[in-house]
Amino acid sequence: MTSLLEDDVEEHGELSIEAADFEDGEQMPDYVGYVNENENPELEISGVPPEAESLVLVLDDPDARGAVGFTYDHWLVWDIDPDVGTIPRGWNPAEDEATVGYNDFVETDYGGPSPPDESHAYRFKLLALDTELGLDPGARKAVVQMNAAMEGEILAAAQLVGTYEPAQGTAF
Repeated sequence: MTSLLEDDVEEHGELSIEAADFEDGEQMPDYVGYVNENENPELEISGVPPEAESLVLVLDDPDARGAVGFTYDHWLVWDIDPDVGTIPRGWNPAEDEATVGYNDFVETDYGGPSPPDESHAYRFKLLALDTELGLDPGARKAVVQMNAAMEGEILAAAQLVGTYEPAQGTAF
């Protein structure tokens, strides 16, 4: 089972996630930062298995463990239409009938990078599921992972990493 909680996604299948404004492993633009425009980057999704019923997207910061003691969750969206193709910059998931969970800013929205100490690597993790989760808005990542494991199968997984520096803007 792919762990949404702490681990990198074990990539499998043809599923792919790419950003319009940065390459995998490169620095993200300032506008994605929590204290800047706080907008998600445009994301291109391809290779979704034809039998997929929904997608799950997680943005987290494993480098936060040194500062706060745990992987910090910045964005959690599930029941995304598998035909989405492009997630636009500043996306409002509710407009596409996707559901947003709580991040560690205790908000049900995108919460951009805000590293407190040094450059952090942020993971955009994408899963293709053979079911919709149907969870209420505001669920946490552990609940989404548990339901994905119990209710369905992860058909494919992909990950994109972007870095962000405190000098780009931080709330800490």
